[in-house]
Amino acid sequence: MDVTQNVGDDGRIAREPREAATARAREPVSLKAALRRARLESAERGDAQDELMGAAVARLDLLREQLEPVFAQLPEDCDLFDLGLNQGEKPRLFIDMIAFVELTRDRRGFRFLQETRNGRVLLAESDQADVITQAVADYLARRLIEREKALSAATNPAIQPLHSVGLVSAPGAQQPAPGKPPRARPGFLRYLARGFAFLIEVIGSAVFFGLLAAGVWWLWKTYFH
Repeated sequence: MDVTQNVGDDGRIAREPREAATARAREPVSLKAALRRARLESAERGDAQDELMGAAVARLDLLREQLEPVFAQLPEDCDLFDLGLNQGEKPRLFIDMIAFVELTRDRRGFRFLQETRNGRVLLAESDQADVITQAVADYLARRLIEREKALSAATNPAIQPLHSVGLVSAPGAQQPAPGKPPRARPGFLRYLARGFAFLIEVIGSAVFFGLLAAGVWWLWKTYFH
């Protein structure tokens, strides 16, 4: 029986009857089979990614449980912090609105980051959860100190020195002689000026109408008598 030698994917030579090889070569390419194989490959890759995502979420969740006793010591009226795990495309453990913990690229360590006006700042990075826990505790302490200062400034505003606002000069400085305040213009002068202007207008009107009447009388006497 005639046989045909085919080289497989692993480099080995596979032997099959010549009739079977000819029949297989004549079979049309199946798109359905290709789609099935593509779905299987995609599912395998997706399962691998899901496993990695699940491992990252699990590590951050363990860190969250380790931080819960620290957050339990915060003042009851403090609403600056909110410990929450975001299971998105890139899992992150948020400490507050501007600080969070994520895994490193190799998913072996933690990175504690903070968003600032000048960009993202790395506060701590370590493979050990205890180191990140201490860094988060230090961050909470600094934020609490800032909060206390802000509340103190709001309830008891600091009194500025008198010389800074111009009430008292510095020691040894010569104080300028007080200048004379400008005299206020008496109100009756304004009324007097307005009255004089009105009088001028009245006299001018009287003279105008007097001249007009005299001109009409002259024309009447000259041309009509």
